[in-house]
Amino acid sequence: MGITNPTQTILVSCRGNAKDKFSSRKILKDNLFVLDWHMQTSFEPFLFAISVGKTRFSHQLIKESRVFAVNFMQYSLKDKVLYCGRRSGEHIDKFNEAGLTKQEAETIDCCRVKESLAFIECEVMQEIETGDHTIFVAKVTKQEEKEPGKRLFHLGGDNFTTTKD
Repeated sequence: MGITNPTQTILVSCRGNAKDKFSSRKILKDNLFVLDWHMQTSFEPFLFAISVGKTRFSHQLIKESRVFAVNFMQYSLKDKVLYCGRRSGEHIDKFNEAGLTKQEAETIDCCRVKESLAFIECEVMQEIETGDHTIFVAKVTKQEEKEPGKRLFHLGGDNFTTTKD
């Protein structure tokens, strides 16, 4: 376990243009990726930040679309979350492959994860370059806790934990 763990693991959903793997044309692509580096940064306005590696496929999608959704996942779905964290969405549909359901966001042009316990929809307001990552600071346009549950926390590697009842 690292000194900064455990941290709550989230699935971030994003949408943007990507190159089709069978041709050179651009297609609209929905993607999911796993993050532990995230935080609320302001109450008023309600701001939320995520830190995304510059080499990641989702980095380019968020940079272009300027929106993303944060999906707070339950511990029982850790294997599906791990699946999304181990593969690039550039040439696969992670929603389909992981067995997760897309749900259209209400305030942004993006999708969410239907199985999430809670979500926030975000519009990027600022980008901060931090070495090999970019911190996307976003205004929260909608938030909802759909149901209480045991959320997923990362201990390091393939190890996770959750909260007590």
